[in-house]
Amino acid sequence: MFNSHPKGLIGAALSNMGERFGFYIMMAILSLFLISKFGLEKTPATVIYSIFYALIYLLALVGGLIADKTKKYKATILVGLICMAVGYLLVAFPTPTPVPDLPLYLSLTCFGLFVIAFGNGLFKGNLQAVVGQMYDDPRYAGKRDTGFQIFYMFINIGALFAPLIAVGIRNGWVAHNGFAYNSDLPALCHQYLTGALTDSANQRFTELAAEVSRHGAPADLGVFARHYLDVFNTGFHYAFAAAIVAMLISLFIFIANKKQLPDPAAKKACKEAVVSVATIEDVAEVRRRLYALFSVFAVVIFFWFSFHQNGVTLTFFANDYTNLSMFHFDLGFTTIKGAEIFQFFNPFFVVFLTPLVIGLFGWMKARGKEPSTPKKIAFGMGIAAAAYVLMAIGSYGLPSADEVKAVGGLTDAARVTPFLLIGTYFILTVAELFISPLGLSFVSKVAPPQYQGIMQGCWLGATALGNQLLIFGTIFYESIPLWATWTVFVVACLVSMFTMLALLKWLERITQ
Repeated sequence: MFNSHPKGLIGAALSNMGERFGFYIMMAILSLFLISKFGLEKTPATVIYSIFYALIYLLALVGGLIADKTKKYKATILVGLICMAVGYLLVAFPTPTPVPDLPLYLSLTCFGLFVIAFGNGLFKGNLQAVVGQMYDDPRYAGKRDTGFQIFYMFINIGALFAPLIAVGIRNGWVAHNGFAYNSDLPALCHQYLTGALTDSANQRFTELAAEVSRHGAPADLGVFARHYLDVFNTGFHYAFAAAIVAMLISLFIFIANKKQLPDPAAKKACKEAVVSVATIEDVAEVRRRLYALFSVFAVVIFFWFSFHQNGVTLTFFANDYTNLSMFHFDLGFTTIKGAEIFQFFNPFFVVFLTPLVIGLFGWMKARGKEPSTPKKIAFGMGIAAAAYVLMAIGSYGLPSADEVKAVGGLTDAARVTPFLLIGTYFILTVAELFISPLGLSFVSKVAPPQYQGIMQGCWLGATALGNQLLIFGTIFYESIPLWATWTVFVVACLVSMFTMLALLKWLERITQ
């Protein structure tokens, strides 16, 4: 697979595995951690999640500026890896639950998240810029799209087991302390301690407390609620700690492979020595390319707003409406069961589907029928709309979020099959493979050489703006019927697709 590609590609992909591992742990458990740790409702938890998620990408713009100004791309990447490891350490340190001082402990967690996001900003866009530089070599002409697809697939191997390991650690700690996992109990424990349970919810809380306690029904529900919350969230902290190990492995791999990676700063200096005076045509071409890039950035904002619901509304749906008993793995020492495990399917499908997508595009290219990169991106947006059509159909007739909260959670018989979410993630992953790696390829192809780092940062900045809109998904989830919530994302994806198609001929001329 790597024979016809630059030698540095595999080193860059392996270096990114730790970042992907931590990212997918975060994406899988962060929103539910904020709810169970601090007793937050879904909307304020999503506000924190969306700000963190936006900063993950927005600070890539800062990272690109730092690398472009200092001309030290590899050093910036290295510092980013170290920052992320420190950030995960701050979040992983166990603190008591219920928290004795909510503003203090929530602020400490948010500071740890900021350190992770800042490190990611130094790392992510600049590594992608380095990968793009590899394909400026004439020996690899025509390999850029495939190279980024391989890079995207390979780094997702690091993400593949992150949700399963995180859930296994959390549930293993819960079992070690004499309890069983239940997705409804953390919220019910907080509501019991604040006196917010309805009669129906209180009855369900009493039943579940007896069901999960391996040493018999608890005599004091208040003591049980505090102990269960503390054990449950300590398990979450230990799950975050797994990301630290992955970051250290990535740090070692990057240092070992650093010499094989190109230096964008050196290449830029070489070009400036050959061409010292810019012509009017050069300036006009740069401007034309930047206009094209920012047009695509604006369009994909609404795709990311829809796609990245996997960490909030789709995870809430898994927790509130999906029959988790139908889909779990009992390993003896721990049970991998929970809403978070559905995050496994996105990286799994990335790894499984990427060779098929590469093969499809290769087959079409051999026959002169391969779509252009902008057209592939537009098709991906239409595919994403189909995923939410499936969710809208599968959610029709389900009770509202308020109704579920009032009864303390649905019984397994009233929940939907997990295959609804699995099918949705399958379709969304196909859409992602048409958009994310090819978007990276488009940026590296169109961006002027002197703006490679910052333009990769701007691509991630557009993702950040889409992530900042995630809060609206949760607002819809809690205030309108579920089928209508998913329909909002159908419309957002279709608007993105048709806008991209309207710009298609112009974008294709620029990429030629």
